[in-house]
Parts: sequence; C-alpha cells; structure tokens
Amino acid sequence: MLLRWNSEMPIKYHHPVSLSLMSTDLPIDCTLETSGTLYQKDRFRFDLLVNQPDSPESVAQEETTSAVETARSMLWLEISPARVIMSLQGSGRFCYRHFWEPGIYGLSRYWLNDSGGEIANAFRLRNYTRSLQLDGETLPEYLRIEYELWSGEVQMGNYILNLEVYR
Repeated sequence: MLLRWNSEMPIKYHHPVSLSLMSTDLPIDCTLETSGTLYQKDRFRFDLLVNQPDSPESVAQEETTSAVETARSMLWLEISPARVIMSLQGSGRFCYRHFWEPGIYGLSRYWLNDSGGEIANAFRLRNYTRSLQLDGETLPEYLRIEYELWSGEVQMGNYILNLEVYR
C-alpha cells in the first residue's frame, strides 16, 4: 500500500476509470469504461462515484418506461486499505451493496424495488474476501479484490473485481 498524504491536495478529482468483474470458474467477464469522481475523506479513505454511461438499450428503454425505472445508475465505492464497500444506487428497480474485508465473510445484499421505489424483494449472500490490494502514490490508482460468493453452504463462484483510476 503506497498512499502518501498531502494536506494541500484538493478534495475532489475527476478521472476516467475502468471497472471489471470476472469469474474464474463461470462465464462472467464484463468491463465498464467511464468517468468517476474521487473524493478524499482522509489520508487513507476515499469515495469514488462511478457514472454508468448510457447504452443504446437504456436510451431506448427510457422512451417506454417511467422516470423511476430509468433513473441513472450510480456506483458508489467506499475505499480504504482495510475494506471496500460498493453500492449500486439510483438504477430504478435493481440495487445492491457489497462489503469486502480481507479474511472475513462480508455481505452482498441485493434488492428489487417496486414501481414506487419501495423494496419489494431482497436477499443476501456471503462473500469471503481472499485478498484486497490497493495501490497508488497519493490517490488510489489500482484496486483488486479476489473473493468467493456463498449462498448458505453452496459456493457460487470465485470472482475478481479490478478497478483502475487513470490520471
């Protein structure tokens, strides 16, 4: 972990980011290239708001659905060397929140909202974080999380989350 503190740095930064999720044992491999806003909370804690770009499918969907269903998605990552929390908010019906900390079982919560924005259905899974790596000189530049996803006693795959913040 190579983060150095400089108290004269601004609090907010805009950078291009790449966020990818892949499974080592399932056919899951997706990457999101977009922009993000990095907020420095203190020396080793950061919030990253990642914009989810409009896709042709989401633009077409906006023409036929309500504003509640098409609210832009916002990924929010709370990053520190010891733990990462990632939430998907404002996506209309589907939301989630993951908690990763090395060597422990964290929670991954998922829920569906009804047309009024209230929680209609929810479930939780456990994730075991095998490793969490955060690198950067003064700001996070690279994050890698390797974890297992569990439902009760059934393992639901091994995953790697990579985040790159370009400067």
